[in-house]
Amino acid sequence: FHDKAIVGLLPPQLLFLSITFYEDKNFQGRRYECDSNCSDFHTYLSRCNSIRVEGGAWVVYERPNYMGYQYVLTRGEYPEFRGWMGLNDRLSSCKIIHFLYEKVDFGGQEVEAAEDCPSIMDRFHLREINSCKVLDGSWVFYELANYRGLQYFVAKGEYRNPSEWGAVVGLITNQDPQIKC
Repeated sequence: FHDKAIVGLLPPQLLFLSITFYEDKNFQGRRYECDSNCSDFHTYLSRCNSIRVEGGAWVVYERPNYMGYQYVLTRGEYPEFRGWMGLNDRLSSCKIIHFLYEKVDFGGQEVEAAEDCPSIMDRFHLREINSCKVLDGSWVFYELANYRGLQYFVAKGEYRNPSEWGAVVGLITNQDPQIKC
């Protein structure tokens, strides 16, 4: 049973993941809407002075390709860049984020997964995931490889151990959030 579990996320269209960037304060001016990871949106906007997050938890970056200063945003409205503690009005890329933990009660190594990852073990050198934080949206954990077997629906919330999402064990060896740029 130790190598049978993987985790995946429901497709973005079912989760309603959405972040909108506005050039001007108070959600005015040109805007750029995003529902998945985006490595470079600065060609669409010359600056970013306000953001509306309608779904998901996001990390936004000052420069393209997920570089520079970064800010974590959850559902809500940010009418000016100081609202997300921004140093200036420059943002150029964004990723959806998910938090997984090696041990129960959010202990051990914390993994911030923000893109497709076919193997937690290969990518993060972890064999176990025993707790998680779903900041927004929903996940589906699968019992067997290739998204087969029992499924566990995990809604927004904090799960201190596998039994809180209905599982007997917490081994999760693969992750595929099914979110494409």
